[in-house]
Amino acid sequence: MINPFKKYPYIVVEGPIGSGKSTLSRMLSENFGAKFIKERAEQNPFLPKFYKNMTQYALPTQLFFLFQRAEQINEVKQNDFFHKGSVADFFIYKDPIFAQLNLDDEELKLYKQIYQFLELKVPKPDLVIYLQTPVELLKKRVDGRSIGYEKTISTEYLEKIAEAYSNFFHFKYSNQLLIINNENLDILEDPGAVRMLIDKIDQMTSTREFFNPKII
Repeated sequence: MINPFKKYPYIVVEGPIGSGKSTLSRMLSENFGAKFIKERAEQNPFLPKFYKNMTQYALPTQLFFLFQRAEQINEVKQNDFFHKGSVADFFIYKDPIFAQLNLDDEELKLYKQIYQFLELKVPKPDLVIYLQTPVELLKKRVDGRSIGYEKTISTEYLEKIAEAYSNFFHFKYSNQLLIINNENLDILEDPGAVRMLIDKIDQMTSTREFFNPKII
């Protein structure tokens, strides 16, 4: 199997909650011995409170994630970032998506000041894989995970997140990007799905490409 990390040493897999970004990142890591940089959402003490009261806990939740993600990536960078390749299931450059959705004007101003300071210290990925996923599928997967604090996530909130992700990657992100229609890509049930995706990565010749897997 072609090793995608030889072409793109640092890969990020992104998408809304429930898109399967962690599963795909883990598979890429295991198949090729790359470093897996996993988002540690369960370590954020404000996240369960945020889903119960978004207005009150949006800022501490957002700042905790921002500092946590920056620290994780910098730790890996200091330990031979590109030795065997690295894959992350989060992308610090999309972090403002949630800030724009959840913070009020004064909170957003403070957040942007901190973000601009941290952003300069974080390496940019060689390739971002964006899993564009229908809201119905996101909701189904979130409900199926049975994580307690996620049970209060509404379809409306998922719709806002999905739209914000789509706008960001389709219109604002200009670096190396593969946009995948994730509706028919089942990496858990289909043994050939990961291989098909890796072949697509190897065949990329332009900065922005789209991949629409078909049901056979």
